[in-house]
Amino acid sequence: MRSNGTEGGRKNPASFLKDREIRSLKGIPTVLSRMQPRDLSSHQEYVPGRGVEEVAAAHGMDPADLVTLSSNENPLGPSDAAIDAIASHVDSVHRYPKASHLELTDALADHWNLDRSQVWVASGGDGALDYLSRAVLEPGDRVLVPRPGFAYYGMSARFHHGDVDTYELSQSTGFEMTAPGVLGDYDGHRIVYVTSPHNPTGRTMALDELEMLAEQTDEETLVVVDEAYGEFADTGGARELLDGRDDIAVLRSFSKAYGLAGLRLGYALVPEAWGDAYIRVNTPFAVNELACRAGVAALGASEHLERGIDLARWGRTYLGEELSVHTWPSEGNFVLVDVGDASRVAAQLIPRGYIVRDCTSFGLPSCIRITIGRQEATRGVATALDEVAAEVANR
Repeated sequence: MRSNGTEGGRKNPASFLKDREIRSLKGIPTVLSRMQPRDLSSHQEYVPGRGVEEVAAAHGMDPADLVTLSSNENPLGPSDAAIDAIASHVDSVHRYPKASHLELTDALADHWNLDRSQVWVASGGDGALDYLSRAVLEPGDRVLVPRPGFAYYGMSARFHHGDVDTYELSQSTGFEMTAPGVLGDYDGHRIVYVTSPHNPTGRTMALDELEMLAEQTDEETLVVVDEAYGEFADTGGARELLDGRDDIAVLRSFSKAYGLAGLRLGYALVPEAWGDAYIRVNTPFAVNELACRAGVAALGASEHLERGIDLARWGRTYLGEELSVHTWPSEGNFVLVDVGDASRVAAQLIPRGYIVRDCTSFGLPSCIRITIGRQEATRGVATALDEVAAEVANR
């Protein structure tokens, strides 16, 4: 009788290990199976802004001595109404968020004057991007994304077996966003992504340019307009383009202006013609109970929203006027700044108490991005940055 590599009904260890790779990690033998994930070598890693705890630990500092201006979070935090809604529903988190999900969907539909089916609530803006990818992409379809830009556009496409091409937003033209600039790299892509206001530059694409882009792309092309920072913009959003068109979707978020980044709440506004696809692509109960309740409350807290918008507008004007280094006009809650050597300047701001975003990961090694904080923090980082930039320039 053949053993087939077994002893007493169990696999022979020697036979088992013969088909395995054994490595040593810190002296501990590790058995690695040949079973591996699919090839992810073409997938781009998302690089988030560094948080207070991480930076403080790395530099031996007290977190209380650092101000985070790297992740475009709302320095005012959530509204009192959203906090009260969270507190009031903590004892219901043992239930699936059926009613609250519908309530949030209806509130958003009313807010945007759309049918309920046109509002796709998701776990963060990235969740909404995934829903759009699931609804639109077939394996091998191509998408067109901005460079520099939000890495998750390409990540979501690749997760859903799509291919990714880029169009350039050029520093030499002030990162101008126009339909011809996108169409120059367009070649029948299934999805074209536009970020307006754009991260990290703060630029917007005018409504007539967006409409031109939709008109001059194929009927099978979906133009996704990411307006995660839309509340801060002086220009109007793309919502009105949904009326009478079936080739534009708009992305919105509660993470920025509404101060709910930690709850991961976003949504897409889609054409009426294919709104019912949501029930086939959404993750069951993806948005948790507390996020839904907070979202409904936040929509009604208009005074808090306006305070945050006013602060962002003040801050980007202040930095543009006060900094000695070059800044680009922004319609977000952040400002892009050319400092020559981003990694060095960002590192030297940390001992002075400020964490900013080194934009090297965006392909902009000379730039940092500064989130608008409270007035004291914004004034403080402006003073510190001018000091650091002068020191770096004189070396």
